[in-house]
Amino acid sequence: MSSRIKYLTAAAALAVTTSSFAGEGAATFQADFLAGKLSWQNVVQEAQKEGAVQFYYWGGSDELNVWIDSVAVPALAELGVKLVPNRITGTKDAVDLVLAEAASGRGIGEGSVDAIWLNGENFYTLSRQTMLFGSFAQVLPNADNFEWDPADQRSQLNFRDFGVETGSQEIPWSGEQYVCAVNRALVSTDETLKTFDDLKAYLEANPGKFTYVKPPNYVGNTFVQEVVYSFNPDGTGSAPFQKSLEDLGVDELARLAAPGFEYLRSIEPQLLGAASGNVRYPEDAAASRGLFANGETHIHCEFGLFAVATNRANGSYPETAEEVVFPAGNMIKNKNYLAIVANAPNPAAALVFANYMASVDAQASKLEVIGYPAGIDPWKLSATDAQRLVEAAPPHFGVTQDELDANIAPDTNASLVDVIEATWLEFIERKATKPLAEIMASAAADLAR
Repeated sequence: MSSRIKYLTAAAALAVTTSSFAGEGAATFQADFLAGKLSWQNVVQEAQKEGAVQFYYWGGSDELNVWIDSVAVPALAELGVKLVPNRITGTKDAVDLVLAEAASGRGIGEGSVDAIWLNGENFYTLSRQTMLFGSFAQVLPNADNFEWDPADQRSQLNFRDFGVETGSQEIPWSGEQYVCAVNRALVSTDETLKTFDDLKAYLEANPGKFTYVKPPNYVGNTFVQEVVYSFNPDGTGSAPFQKSLEDLGVDELARLAAPGFEYLRSIEPQLLGAASGNVRYPEDAAASRGLFANGETHIHCEFGLFAVATNRANGSYPETAEEVVFPAGNMIKNKNYLAIVANAPNPAAALVFANYMASVDAQASKLEVIGYPAGIDPWKLSATDAQRLVEAAPPHFGVTQDELDANIAPDTNASLVDVIEATWLEFIERKATKPLAEIMASAAADLAR
């Protein structure tokens, strides 16, 4: 066990409230709830007996932390539950803690983590290790705020997380889209980007004025995925990348991804720092945002449907920043979720917490205060509640919501992400000369070990 996980385990042990459901009782509660044998009043009563819920989430946003403390904590207190925020530097820390505790023999009701804010690879990891509570999302009272009709294409973000079936083992909490912004003081409307060919032409005329976050950071991974979609040699965009690695095959993945990786290699000599022989790939969105704010780069990309509005307001973006529809048709959109852990010490309190977070009140407040898009689906709401979300939303600059909605693409299947990351590190960062197919095959084999 790493020292980091030992620290988290010790801290969690101090914070955790002893559950009334340890062992056999927890298993019975879980089975009865998922079977629909408990009323919601029963759940709330048990949550109040437990007394607290241990929520683990990325704590790198001051605005989010303030919202949790000033809005979510008091709201849960009114329901008789103490919300205990456990702020971590990376979601994987919480996932590793759950897995370490399970490996040490902590069974149902005996862990220290109740709920985690996650998506993508972290959900995939917990689901593969059967460390999730079960299919709770559609059983909550506020499940009515989501689209669950599989015949409605809009429901797919509720059913699939990075191409992986959720099985209702997580409930959407927020939605996001990968959006690129330009500084209109430096990029004219005639130079507005729509395609990656446009970006290449801009860089040829303005060398060094763009870069992207370094993989394996998810912001950098997403940029690479959008490139790969856009240069799919079959012209089918994101579609084949929704398959698992097992179904797609590493050779086919390499064939489909090769043109995109060749493009990434082709623009590297024009990226920030390349002229001095040291290409600069920022480590995360905050570092990239700083380069954009001080004018070192003219274009910046990150997840944030309302990032331009919120970052213009707080000074993290230049006041002349505007959103652009780029790359047209391939702007990855996803949702992020709340999952309950299989050995949660306070399962009833975790359900009450998840239900509150899926409420219109919580979603509208989160949107208005910190600009995190709603995870609930507005078409499922009353006209009054849907209007609350409209009024809470920050403004867009340079584009409309309809334009953004018309250019969405899904995330890459979670089983492909690590292979693509490893390939970028070998092919782009280390400048390997081996064929891409060989690099990908080696990466897939290493990850399978």
